[in-house]
Amino acid sequence: MQELLQEQQTFEKLDYSEKKLNGREFIDCTFKHCNFANADLSRNEFTDCRFEDCNLSMAKFANAKLNNVRFQNCKLIGVSFASCNDFLFEVNFQNCTLDLTDFYKKKLKKTTFQDCSIKEANFAEADLTEARFQHCDLHQTTFDRTNLEKADFTTAYNYSFDPEINRIKKAKFSINGLPGLLEKYGIVIK
Repeated sequence: MQELLQEQQTFEKLDYSEKKLNGREFIDCTFKHCNFANADLSRNEFTDCRFEDCNLSMAKFANAKLNNVRFQNCKLIGVSFASCNDFLFEVNFQNCTLDLTDFYKKKLKKTTFQDCSIKEANFAEADLTEARFQHCDLHQTTFDRTNLEKADFTTAYNYSFDPEINRIKKAKFSINGLPGLLEKYGIVIK
């Protein structure tokens, strides 16, 4: 990956763990079985890219552009998406581990999180309008002054947040999720 611009390339089994890869642009590229753990991916641009079966745990994305990036079967533990460039930021996740990730103040409208572990993540002040959390574990994940309008939590579980400090108009929940919305009141639900 020496060239600054890569288009329609597939990268397999690369090991960039704890290395720097900055100032490059990737368009319609696929990364398969790559290790980017603790890598510095700051100031890169990823457009219409896919990461499949990759380890990106603790990777740094400071001022990186992620436009229509799909993560499938990836580990993204401890990643701060809050530091990504906001311009055209669009990501989707399927069967990923997103524990301890930070989405502080990110615009995540219509983002899909499918079959993901999102434990102890931070969505404070994020915009999750129409986001879908399909079969996701949200244990101890923070929602604080978060826009959750029209978000779908019907198959999500282990979430708990205060409806009074989050915007939840027309959000969807299952009957099993109600204890997580009422937890602050100390109500016993049987």
